[in-house]
Amino acid sequence: MAADGTGGRRRPRRLYEVGSEPDPRFTLANERTFLAWIRTSLALMAAGVGVEALNAVTHETGSPLRTVLAVLLLLGGVVCSATAFGRWVATERAMRAGEALPAPKLAPLLGFGLTAIGIMACVLLFATGI
Repeated sequence: MAADGTGGRRRPRRLYEVGSEPDPRFTLANERTFLAWIRTSLALMAAGVGVEALNAVTHETGSPLRTVLAVLLLLGGVVCSATAFGRWVATERAMRAGEALPAPKLAPLLGFGLTAIGIMACVLLFATGI
């Protein structure tokens, strides 16, 4: 049986074999943060699909600027969802080992990226009037 009393059933094993079990409130808070990143990635991907759908409805040939905006939103969602699990593991490992929590690498990228995408969307609105 594993030290955490689970019989080694918890995954990923490389995480749960390290350190001691943290306060459940911190583990649950870490899980809520992971789910918030997943919600953010879903919203970004939905926005990308929506922009591309608007592109398909408003122009027969499509607007390259709208396509770029849609791709950026979709890629932002993919990056956000791809890094969410790694962030959860790193934070959980740090809590289990009693170490300092890792710095949020995705937050500045997402903040500045969405600022650039927002400016691009404003330019698109002013340029096309749609």
